[in-house]
Formats: sequence, C-alpha cells, structure tokens
Amino acid sequence: MNPTGLPARSYPPKPTDVYLFATCLVDQFSPQAGLDTVNLLEREGIRVHFPQGQTCCGQPAYSSGYPDEARAVALAQLNLFDQPWPVVVPSGSCGGMMRHHYPHLFADDPELHARAVALSERIYELSEFLVHVVNFSHPDQGAPCTVALHTSCHARRQMGVHDTSSALLDSLAHVNVVTQARIEECCGFGGTFALLHADISEAIVTDKVAAIKATGAGCVVSADCGCLLNITGRAAKQDELTGCNTPSLPGEHLASFLWNRTQPANGTASTTTNGSTT
Repeated sequence: MNPTGLPARSYPPKPTDVYLFATCLVDQFSPQAGLDTVNLLEREGIRVHFPQGQTCCGQPAYSSGYPDEARAVALAQLNLFDQPWPVVVPSGSCGGMMRHHYPHLFADDPELHARAVALSERIYELSEFLVHVVNFSHPDQGAPCTVALHTSCHARRQMGVHDTSSALLDSLAHVNVVTQARIEECCGFGGTFALLHADISEAIVTDKVAAIKATGAGCVVSADCGCLLNITGRAAKQDELTGCNTPSLPGEHLASFLWNRTQPANGTASTTTNGSTT
C-alpha cells in the first residue's frame, strides 16, 4: 500500500506509443495544456495518438446520479483506445473516473466489464506517467520563482498521485514551492457540485484562494484544469471587485509549467492532425 492507502501500482518501461485522453476541460478551456502534454511526451521519444472521437470521461453524469448516461459516454471512450498502449490523462479527476469507476459502470456486462478493466489498467495521470514511466529529468531554464501547488481531490485520494506533481516541481532547480495551509482541502469545484451548491463552493474556494495568497506564491500550479479554473476564476473575481488590474493569483497547468521551464527559448510546439501528433 502507498501512503494514501491505495494498492501499490507497478509501472511499465517507457513505451514508444501512448494515447492522449485530453479531457473536455482541456479541450474547451485550456487547449495549450493539451499541446504541452504532447510536447513533453514527444520530447521523450514517444509517439502520441489522439483519437478524434474522444469527448467527456462521463464523470459529470456519474457524480450527479445518472449512471445510464455516464455508461453511454464511457462506452464511447471504451471503443477508442484499441491498441495496448498507455492512456495518459492530464487530469487526476478524469483519470480517477476512467481507472476506478469504469469497471463499476459495466459490472453487469461480462464482456464490457473485461474491456473496462483492461482499459483502466492502462490509465495514467500525467504527472504519475512522467515520474514513474518516463523518469522526467530536464534542466530548469526559467528564472527563479515561487509557486504553490494545488492537487485535486481525485488525484490525491483516488489516484494517489499528489507526490508526483510535487516531485516534478521539486526537480526544477529555480522553483521554490511553498506549502499552503490545509493543502489537502478541496478547492470547491467538484464538477457539478459548483453548480448545484454554488454558495458552498464559493466559500470553499474563497478560503483556498486566501490560503494560497498567504504563501506569497506568484503563481498556482495544478495538474487539473477544473481546480485551476475555479481557483484563478475566484481570484479574478476578487480582483474585479477591488479594482485590481493585474491578476493577483495567476495559474498554469503543470504540463505547460514544465514545458515552458524546460524548453529552450527557440523550441517549437507540436500540433495535432489526423488523430496523431506531428
């Protein structure tokens, strides 16, 4: 068992090919995080395949009590990743859904259950994959900075990968990582929770923003876009209310933060075409 109480996981050698499940939040709100995930993996000599039919992992429906609708969404994803390659997910939340809940969704169908289990065993959250499979190690090219790390509840409690995000930031020589008070606490997003319980969500994220700002960090880094959008969105609203024209708490997805700090200034980004990257 690892420190989270989850069973220890064995990791494969570095593969030549992986799938990318980008997540709907990355696709709609933070596409650069998806491109930088590709950049990080391709730099390691890994071919990245992006099935164009991918959509949502099904978590919003599942966590809202609609298992049939979640099953339909999950089935569409289940049909996309037919090669036996790892599936890298730049989100502990979506990774947790696919790794731990897909088998439960198809428990009553032996054939689909077997496929869901096989897929779940190939799901890797990005920071987990970079640390345990890729052995990420690149010189820090950036200027000295101070950042705070926020790890999503699902990454921490379902995937057990909060230590891997920390390890990646700690590997950057010019980055000072400061610890927020009550670092284990939720940011208040919780997917549909933020919509159904907006007042509670606002109170939670307000506390989270205050805790991060109290560290003196110039930026918050997270491997989950949902948390990042919630935290920086609340900070931006506070800035608006106080007439602050400069973001008091900017944020960056871990993939982009790593790529920007370890890529020489003349590096070029990848683009995706026809379901694979070029």
